[in-house]
Amino acid sequence: MKIYVYTEFVDESVGNRFNGKKTAEADYILLDKVDDAEHILGSSRSVWQVSQALKKANFCPDDYLMLITHNVDCKLINGGESEFAFAAAYTGRTCVYSNYITISEGEAHDTPVIAPQIGSVREDFNMGSIVLYKASEWVKASEKMADDYDYAAYYFMRLMLCQNGDTYHIRQTLYQESEFDSRSAEDKQFDYVNPNNELKQLEMQRAYLEYSKIAGTYIDYTQTNRIKIETTDYAENYKFKVSVIIPVRNREKTIEDAVKSALSQKLKDGKVNVIVVDNFSTDKTTDKLIKLANENNRLYHIFPSRTDLGIGGCWMEAVRHEACGLYCVQLDSDDVYQDENTLQKIVDAFEQNKCAMVIGSYSLTDFDLNPIPPGLIAHKEWTDKEGPNNAVRINGLGAPRAFFTPVLVEIPIPNASYGEDYAVGLQMSKKYKIGRIYDSLYCCRRWGGNSDSSLSVEKINANNNYKDSIRTIEMLSRGFNK
Repeated sequence: MKIYVYTEFVDESVGNRFNGKKTAEADYILLDKVDDAEHILGSSRSVWQVSQALKKANFCPDDYLMLITHNVDCKLINGGESEFAFAAAYTGRTCVYSNYITISEGEAHDTPVIAPQIGSVREDFNMGSIVLYKASEWVKASEKMADDYDYAAYYFMRLMLCQNGDTYHIRQTLYQESEFDSRSAEDKQFDYVNPNNELKQLEMQRAYLEYSKIAGTYIDYTQTNRIKIETTDYAENYKFKVSVIIPVRNREKTIEDAVKSALSQKLKDGKVNVIVVDNFSTDKTTDKLIKLANENNRLYHIFPSRTDLGIGGCWMEAVRHEACGLYCVQLDSDDVYQDENTLQKIVDAFEQNKCAMVIGSYSLTDFDLNPIPPGLIAHKEWTDKEGPNNAVRINGLGAPRAFFTPVLVEIPIPNASYGEDYAVGLQMSKKYKIGRIYDSLYCCRRWGGNSDSSLSVEKINANNNYKDSIRTIEMLSRGFNK
């Protein structure tokens, strides 16, 4: 067996470091370039170049391609050349990859990675910078790819080669690499909605849609009987038209701002209340809520019926409460609405679009509500035609989220504290129309007390694994057939 090493770096030292290595199972051979490419595995030209170089090398059915997928300095350690070759030779999987060490600011950090699932279709899924692909499968997949990608070619190839379960994750640390993006995970999570990345994201969307048609999960909007909601059939059963739902635990610094923002909302027709589900706070949050509830009878301060509920479970406690309105609208306990007309804009969107869910946009701010980059988070990639498909690719649907309460009872939010809103939104998008508002509806505070602030790599992996599992179930429900 041969393992062909391919790198597009100007500095050939990285590729040469692997060239000529021999193990009992394989020889490592630096693959000659056909010509220069403009992007590192981003463009269709790059993928074509790899495929042509493999064909020129006359690869055999059991040969592998080792890709260095990022512009980083990589070095095999712990007998990595033998372990990679051994795993490739004896598993015969389409894709083989391992854990690694990241060198950042002179310090080494273990970087474990997770196994891809059917639903691991986000473009930031991390397999590290050294990945082995079966050469024959790489060439076959490249023949199914559109020829005009500038950014999304490798993303499409990974989808084609890694989403059918034919991968092998070596749970050893086999190489080290330099940090190629030193930003925090908190900062990176907004890349896909950063306006500066719009062209790239549109291409990533196109690549995913291409893949979803091959995989059988594509929803053809024109061929589906999408149900429209007639709100007048339900209105008389609800005392309140809108309920703002705020699950909270230990947010003494921000809960008053959130509640007062919700209580200040004005509607042209109907009443607004606020249901705060206090998940047994141990700081001064409960005392502050009791005081606020005594001052305003539209604030319902309730406790969950159980002690094992996450954010999703607390949400459903509020939804099933007798005071819950016809529409229920999310507000995190850290945040505040943009102005007193936010709920009216949401109600207008429900009634104009006859939809089951409305998703707005928000502005990132610091604790004192000063704007911070990238500013407005609007998810403008959404369209009625492709939104239900693109929703599976992206890592979230946006906020604030609002629901038509009878449908939320039918399709409940799962009892989780991460990704719970995404899960219910994906399910609803198959059957019901989702409305969008692209103006900023609330200020999302980023501060040290946020639940997603300064997460460890283990916690990030756990969160990603959970969201990937949500996507897996969703893609199976949509007919995944690969």
